[in-house]
Amino acid sequence: MIKSGKPKKQRFFRFNAPMHQRQHFAHSHIDESLRSKLNIKKNSVEVRTGDTVKIMAGSSKGTTGKVTRVNLRTGRIYLDSLTKKNARGKEFGKSVSASNVYITDMDLSDKLRAAKLKVQVAPKKTEEAKAKKEAAPSQQGKMESQAERVAEHTKDLVNTAGVKETAKS
Repeated sequence: MIKSGKPKKQRFFRFNAPMHQRQHFAHSHIDESLRSKLNIKKNSVEVRTGDTVKIMAGSSKGTTGKVTRVNLRTGRIYLDSLTKKNARGKEFGKSVSASNVYITDMDLSDKLRAAKLKVQVAPKKTEEAKAKKEAAPSQQGKMESQAERVAEHTKDLVNTAGVKETAKS
């Protein structure tokens, strides 16, 4: 990162920054209640697709929506609730600077993101998972017998390979 305090050098740095440094330009503050709920120590994290954010500044102040796209080149984000119509009547997304929003709900489906933030994500239990757990003991015997068959088959293959090698010599 740049150490200069001169505005000209700051603008030059942001304009010419490589993409791996531009990721830091797309960070936003986290809502206090979310931060305490998830026990996150950081004040801001990077905005990702799927996060729910609320706009703090600008003409759309107070609008809440889900992030549909993050543009790292410009440092702007697009929300599903923010749209604009062009002259032909077609709707398209309106962008907001990542610094003008704060995150009210995070998408923690990415395990790497949850691990990076040191957040424990409880796995969602569905009816299918419960049914698999109930069916598991009855299938346990089938799995063991199948494993035994595979072990016997590999023994046979090793034995026949050993026989072929001894026949050649």
